[in-house]
Parts: sequence; C-alpha cells; structure tokens
Amino acid sequence: MTDMKSLWGGRMTEKPDAFFASFQSSWGFDRRLAAVDIEGSMAYARALRRANVLDAEELEALLSGLGKILEDLGHPPVAWPDGLPPHYEDVHAFVEGELFARVGEVANKLHTGRSRNDQVACDLRLYLRSELDLQLTLLRGLQLVLVQRAEEHGELPMPGYTHLQRAQPILFGHFLLSYYEMLERDAGRLRDCRARQNQCPLGAGALAGTPYPIDRHALALDLGFAGPCANSLDATSDRDFVVEAMAASSLTMVHLSRLSEDLILFSTQEFGFVSISDRLSTGSSIMPQKKNPDALELIRGKAGRVFGHELAMLTALKGLPSGYNKDLQEDKEALFDTLDTLRACLKVMAMTVQTLEVHASALQDALLGGYLNATELADYLAKKGLPFRRAHHLVGEIVQYALTQRKTLEQLSLEEYLRFSDKFDATVFQALEIHSALQARSAFGGTAPARLREALQTARKHLEQVTTA
Repeated sequence: MTDMKSLWGGRMTEKPDAFFASFQSSWGFDRRLAAVDIEGSMAYARALRRANVLDAEELEALLSGLGKILEDLGHPPVAWPDGLPPHYEDVHAFVEGELFARVGEVANKLHTGRSRNDQVACDLRLYLRSELDLQLTLLRGLQLVLVQRAEEHGELPMPGYTHLQRAQPILFGHFLLSYYEMLERDAGRLRDCRARQNQCPLGAGALAGTPYPIDRHALALDLGFAGPCANSLDATSDRDFVVEAMAASSLTMVHLSRLSEDLILFSTQEFGFVSISDRLSTGSSIMPQKKNPDALELIRGKAGRVFGHELAMLTALKGLPSGYNKDLQEDKEALFDTLDTLRACLKVMAMTVQTLEVHASALQDALLGGYLNATELADYLAKKGLPFRRAHHLVGEIVQYALTQRKTLEQLSLEEYLRFSDKFDATVFQALEIHSALQARSAFGGTAPARLREALQTARKHLEQVTTA
C-alpha cells in the first residue's frame, strides 16, 4: 500500500519540499467536501459493480467502509476542524486513506477509471447543489418576513426618495415589497444556476473519458443529477457553475446591502423612521449615548468581500488552457466564503427586519415638508387640459413661490393659486391630500393601498407555493 496521504507519489524520486507540500495542500479547506466525496464514491463504487470491475463482495466492503467513515465524521477523533488527521493532501486522500484503514486492499480498486479531476468537480457540484437549496430556503425566509412586516405596517404613508431627496409619497409596504421583488429575481437566478450546474462530471476521468464501461447516465441518476456532462474535457475543467453561483450571490448581496443602507439611514435621528433592535446593535466605547446599527453595516461591508471573490475567480479562469490546471484549486476557498457570507447575511437581515420597530408618527411628519405632492399638482393641471410639460413648469414656479412664502402647497390659498392659472378651483386641495396622491397611483405596480393589498396577496400565495413544492 502506498502512502495514501498522497495519491500520486510513484512518479517522484524525492519527497515534496515540506513548505511546498503545505503550500499546495487543500486539506485545510476542502475537508468540508468529505460527506459529498463519500456520497460520490459510493455511487462510483456501484457504477464499478455495474461495469463488472467489482464483484458483489467488494462492493459491499467498500459501501460499508465508506458508510462508517460518514458516520464517524460527526464524532471524534475524525471530526474537524481540530480533529485527526491533519496531514492529508486533500479530502480525496483522506477518504481513500480512511477507507483503506477500514477495508484494506479493496480500497485501492475504488479509484479505477476515476481521476481527482472528475472527482473534485463532482464533489463541488454536489456540495453547491445542496448549498443553493439552503440559500433559496433562507432567501424565501427573508421574503416572508418582508411580507409579514408589510402586512403589519404596509399602509403607513412615507416619503419615497430619488437622489436622497423627498420625491413622492408611497406606502411603507410598497417600500418593503420593492425588496421582495429584488429577492424574487435573486431566487430565479439561484434556481437557474442550480439547474445548469446539475450535470454529473463523474466518469469523465482526467480529461479524455474512461476506458471502463461506466454507465455515466446511470451514475448521474444515482447521484440525483439531471444527466452526465456531455464532454469529458469540459467536464473536468468547467467552473462556470462556480462563477454563476458567485454572480447570483453577488447580486443578492447588492440587494441586501441596499436594504441595509436604507435601514441605516431610516434609523438615524435625522430620519427616525425605524429603530433597530438592541439585540442587533452595539454601543460606543467612548460615547455612552450611541447605538450603532452594526449588523446592517457588516452586511453592507461584506458585500464587497463577495464581489471580490467573483472577480478573483473570473481572473483565475480567464487565461487557463484546456483541461484541468491546479489554478482551479482556488475555486473552493472563494466559493465557500461566498456561500458562508451570503448565508449569514440572509439570516441576520431576516432577524433585523423581523424585529424592526416602525415609527408611524415620524413617517407622517416627514410627509409635511419637501413638496412631495408637487407631481400631483402637475397631474391636476394636466387633467384640466394643460399640457403636462407646461403644467410641470408652472408647478415649479408655484413651488418656488411657496418656498419664498415659507408655506406648503396645502397652505397656499385658492387666490394664490389663481394668480398662476385660472384652471385651479377648490378641488385642488383634495388633489393635494396625501391620501388622494396615494390612491391616484392605482396602475398595476403602483403604491395605491388597493394595489398594495393585491401585491401582498400575490406574494404570500407565491411563497406558499414555492415552499410547499
């Protein structure tokens, strides 16, 4: 039996330099693939049996030994991060070494026709598939929290902003559901990514295929894949699925970061629209009065970390020649940290939104300044027959006049309005009411209360369908 801590030593006349061995080892991070490596090895053993490479007794020994390793993974002394053994080159050497210790020489037959190239590609796809399922579950959980809070406080009016300037009145629920929609697109990207990566590279060998009669379609089905990768060379060197998962994660982090920024702003004393739970905030080491939204700031900061991993992976791939290259080992740490980071951020954001305290009076007070109903005034004139561009210009003059008088649009008298146009009458004041402005935005996708209620019903029904599917 060769040293199973290395799977390739026969060609070499010298042992690897100790520092180089540490430099090139992936055991420190790819050991999280142990369970899926065992899953893939069990399926491959069954494929070898179907190809008559193994007999029934050998198959039983291999499956039993692999099963015992899997069982032991959750218990010392094999458990990690600090358990034994610490010196394997990678997770594949670990599984083979542990298998040999349990079943002896038959363990050496498991790798027949299999390369670490197709093995690691299979492991990574199996691992990513389950991770994408978990990310989707967490994403749906955050969407549900957004819907729940929109149902509780949805019809509270608030200012909507463009350029961080008060723009038009909207409903608080409309604001929350805007993030529901962003996350729905994220969910679609994760589903697409999962479907595209659900192809089995196992059985492709190092790059050229396998000379053994492995039924790759049956092997793929055994592992729950939609089918085998069609080209053996592509199967072992493709990491598009890694980049695609990173890209989907990056866009999700964009949306989490934007929501973080909104809630950070809204929780300041200058806005005062919401309060972040003390459980998700910290204080200052020197200023006793401070309450800092650290949970949200960390989400916002971690977005850049995820973006960096995606760029690093693209850069690693862009100049690679055909076939497997060791550069591809760099996929794992970047992917693992991306998935870990996104998972944590989804959990923390759901906790933050769930415990958010909403201040209706502050939202209401913010509607009183900023001339948020100026567009309603322009629409009022347009409905009276004035071309909108002329109405827009005229309302700009009225706003400028109101500023000089230190009045809101509601505080101007009818006589003052008539100085600007004879199209005004007493009905102008009803048009300027916030409630009227909200009701008027009744086209599909608008912020009108009736539309919000429809959107909430649609969202809740959709979430019920996708969580029970």
